[in-house]
Amino acid sequence: MEVPAYAKLNLTFEILGRRDDGFHNVTTIMQTIDLSDLLRIEPAADLKVECEYPELAGEQNLVWKAAVELAKAGDIEPAALVTVEKHIPVAMGLGGGSSDAAAALLGLNSLWGLGFSLDELATIAAGLGSDISFFLWGGTALAQGKGEQITSLSPLPPLAVTLVFPDLAIPNKTAEMYSRLNMGQFSDGGITRQMVQILTAGQFVKESVRGLLFNAFSEVAARSYPELLEMCRQVADRGGPVMHLCGAGPALFTLPSSEEEHQWIAELLQPHGAGVYLVTTVPSERCGLGSLPAGP
Repeated sequence: MEVPAYAKLNLTFEILGRRDDGFHNVTTIMQTIDLSDLLRIEPAADLKVECEYPELAGEQNLVWKAAVELAKAGDIEPAALVTVEKHIPVAMGLGGGSSDAAAALLGLNSLWGLGFSLDELATIAAGLGSDISFFLWGGTALAQGKGEQITSLSPLPPLAVTLVFPDLAIPNKTAEMYSRLNMGQFSDGGITRQMVQILTAGQFVKESVRGLLFNAFSEVAARSYPELLEMCRQVADRGGPVMHLCGAGPALFTLPSSEEEHQWIAELLQPHGAGVYLVTTVPSERCGLGSLPAGP
């Protein structure tokens, strides 16, 4: 069985405040894109997770943890060979590890004949990571709480997305970004509510959505990593669109007005050693249960 694991963007990402448990309450609109890892899932005598990157193989992979927790919920022994073929860059803010875990829950639920519903899988997912639940549905969705409370939204039409992968590694990235927040980056969720209203009303206009793209970490990233700020400034100085952070970064994205605009952005950022790619949005029909092979 082959199960794709799609990457995501945060079209909005607002932080409402710090919780008593040390996490933060967020409100964010997430969107799957057609950059994906691939999980190959086969019957086996015991559990094994393989990946071409040794640091992502075995028990340290979220796929392993997802398999163990799913088997525990089903009161069975975990037994499968899961091979993870990576295409989503690691630690770029695109949710690759979380998407892999969701794909494992979906695929193994089918392989083991457990029959758990998406809501039941989401309960397991919430114990593994805040954004794993989103990938069980994919498409366009509102995530709240720590990111685990998912409400599907009216889908965006197919959109081209320019993705930028900077030559930048940030150790313990998510914790580091949260540690650098100040009260000025907290908000009341108003931007996300505006975009939800637009999508719910079916009044999608690319320019209006592009004007609402927002990430609470953008100021932190610009302050902490001047190379990101410089790339954004160069695109803006050429009259290009605003570049936005993917999740906690450091990847950037924008919605180009044309393929030509994407091309000159790619050429402009090439001296920075950044990888620049053109991808498209993926609807929920191709994610979640729709990502599983048809038939018995």
